[in-house]
Amino acid sequence: MYLKIHKTEENIVIAVCDENLIGKSFKEKNCKLEITERFFKGKRHGEKDVVEILKTVNNANIVGEKAIKAALKAGIIEEEGVMRIKGIPHAIYCRV
Repeated sequence: MYLKIHKTEENIVIAVCDENLIGKSFKEKNCKLEITERFFKGKRHGEKDVVEILKTVNNANIVGEKAIKAALKAGIIEEEGVMRIKGIPHAIYCRV
């Protein structure tokens, strides 16, 4: 999986996606999902590393079967929070 860290003065957002989705775009009804290199393509990480990093942040954008499965298994997100666009699972995680 790819994991990229986006830092601002006020926040950190983690972008995680399955490697095979980089550069692809999916549209269904009025929803569009673009998996751009600029936002998602960071360093490659295994499931264990991705889960450990996700546990430390308050905001994440997670896309793809492997990435979603890892986050679900670790209890970071719940199935009800996963949407699918053209069959591709996507979740936005926010912890307050």
